[in-house]
Amino acid sequence: MVKKGIIALSPLLVFIVLYLVTSIIARDFYKVPITVAFMVASIYAVIMAGGIPLRKRIDIYSRGAGTGQMMLMIWIFILAGAFANSAKAMGSIDATVNLALTLLPANMLLAGLFLAACFISLSVGTSVGTIVALTPIAAGVASQTGTALPLMVAVVVGGSFFGDNLSFISDTTIVATSTQGCRLSDKFRVNSYIVIPAAIAILAIYVVMGLHTQAPQKVGPVSLLKVIPYLVVLLTAVCGMNVMAVLTLGIALTGAIGLIDGSFDFYGWMGSMGQGIMGMGELIIITMMAGGLLEIIKHQGGIDFLIQRMTRHIHTKRGAELAIAALVSLVDLCTANNTVAIITVGGIAKQIGDRFGVDNRKCASILDTFSCMMQGLIPYGAQMLMAAGLAALNPISILPYLYYPMAIGFTALLAIWLRYPKHVS
Repeated sequence: MVKKGIIALSPLLVFIVLYLVTSIIARDFYKVPITVAFMVASIYAVIMAGGIPLRKRIDIYSRGAGTGQMMLMIWIFILAGAFANSAKAMGSIDATVNLALTLLPANMLLAGLFLAACFISLSVGTSVGTIVALTPIAAGVASQTGTALPLMVAVVVGGSFFGDNLSFISDTTIVATSTQGCRLSDKFRVNSYIVIPAAIAILAIYVVMGLHTQAPQKVGPVSLLKVIPYLVVLLTAVCGMNVMAVLTLGIALTGAIGLIDGSFDFYGWMGSMGQGIMGMGELIIITMMAGGLLEIIKHQGGIDFLIQRMTRHIHTKRGAELAIAALVSLVDLCTANNTVAIITVGGIAKQIGDRFGVDNRKCASILDTFSCMMQGLIPYGAQMLMAAGLAALNPISILPYLYYPMAIGFTALLAIWLRYPKHVS
């Protein structure tokens, strides 16, 4: 059983060794393209899944690569690429960056961007929507102020997980509370005790770091007309509009304004959208290969093996909470989707919690917080790939600056160890 479980998980190990280890040895994360690492791991996964016909193994892989959730994410990537590049060609990004530089002093840019990401993600309940809206602005601010681009992008990614973890309309919150049988408001209160101290600490760090941010030598003119697409995208997202509808509206506005003010003609608009979509090609390929690879792992029993091994030696309430945290983190590592991770282990977490007397509100908070923590730190998660794609970065370069996901993991572990909050521990 152990041997079979390790073999089932081995494709993930192949990917980690081929991409992370070789890149660390070479001291260059561009030496081995992440697409090649996923391709090799995918081929190995199909070969490893013996005992069934090759065509069926390929079908299993393809089913994982083309699930409804994967295709929805790919559509978002396509629309995000078209919007981001047409907005750039029309001058919307430059205008929005100039507005931000005009309104905020240089020493508050980091903290201001983090607060904006926290507010938007809390309002819309999705980290992806927040990243799509703010990453191009963060990249522009980094260019104008001389701040490290990976740091600015990481500020947005970190803040986006604040709302992903706490929002009442977040998928992870809804799934966590429904699997544990508690109310959204109760889980929000408990979760707030755990993560808000981390958010305040990170905000303070950004304030201190921002003290050394250089003011731009020259801020360009602010064209309010060209800011409208981003303002509309932000406002409609905050109002809860579907992210695909938000991006479609943004694309239409960039086209209309760009054609009216002469930023481009009709063919220029079409060309800018096409270039943006093509720029998302690698991201789409990675997403599909990751989905197929993880479906093979799941079919071979890799996820079930993880769950069984993690629940063998539980004897105390604290041990039960740590096991639940480890379970959802490992499954998220394997599935690269925090909502799917909670769905996968939610029922088992409920059984563990009931057996050892873990409050269902605390259990829901642990599931949500640790899944968001892990999702915010894996370089092949949709959020990291989206941010890296929009900023033209390697996702690994963003990792060292992801202070908020690291902080909520730390405070959540403290909450388990110190039996905090007391009224649910």
